[in-house]
Amino acid sequence: MPDGSKRLFAAAGIASEARSKYRFLPSAALPPDLPDGPVPIADMANAFGVTHRTLHFYEEKGLISANRIGLMRVYGQDDVMRMAVITVCRDTGMPIAVIQELMDELRNADSQETAEAMFREALQVRKRELTAEMSTLHRQLQQVGDLLDFDGSVEAPPLNDNQDSASLTAQERRCLELMAEGYSTQRIARALDLKHDETRDLEAGIILKFRANNRFQAIAKAVLLGIVQA
Repeated sequence: MPDGSKRLFAAAGIASEARSKYRFLPSAALPPDLPDGPVPIADMANAFGVTHRTLHFYEEKGLISANRIGLMRVYGQDDVMRMAVITVCRDTGMPIAVIQELMDELRNADSQETAEAMFREALQVRKRELTAEMSTLHRQLQQVGDLLDFDGSVEAPPLNDNQDSASLTAQERRCLELMAEGYSTQRIARALDLKHDETRDLEAGIILKFRANNRFQAIAKAVLLGIVQA
C-alpha cells in the first residue's frame, strides 16, 4: 500500500479512537473477522448484513459517521461498536426514533456501568411493549377464532328456543347496538347510566339469549338476524 494511503488509514483510525475515548457504549456482540483499523463500507455492510443504503441512512440519522480514504468510505472502530448496538436495537424492532434517543443518551454516559444501565432500561421498555403487543394479538386471534367458529352459512337459530328478536328488551337492544359499535363494558355503563356490574349482567343476558359463547358471537348472530347493523 502506498505510504500516503497508510497515513490516511492511520489518521482515520486515530480520529475514530479519539472520538471513542469519550464515549461509553453497552456491550454488544461484534461481527467476527473485521479488521482492527478502519472498515471499508463494503465490509461493514457484509458484516452486519445490511446494504450500503442502510448505512447511508444511519449516517443521515446521525447514528454513525464515515471517514474517507480517497474515494472509499470507511468506518472507525467506534462506528463499528455503535453499529453493533444499533443492530441489536433494530433486531428487537425498536423504531429508529427510539434508537436515536438512546444513542443521544449514551453520548452523555459518564461510565460503562451507566451505559449498560441505559441500554438495559431501553430493552426493558421494548420488552413491555412487545408483551402488550402480544396480548393484543392474542385477543384479536381469539376474536377471529370465535367468529370463524360461528358458521354464518347455516341458518341462524332463534335467540333462545322459540323466542325471536322481540324477546330483547329496549335496554338490551340498545346495549347490543353499543356492543356492535365496539363499546367496552365500561363505556356502555356510562352510556346507559348503569353500574359496571349491572352492565356486565346485561351483556351476559344478551349473550345467553343468542346462545353464544361471548359478545363477539352474539354480535355476529345479531348482524345475521338483521337486529343490528355491523
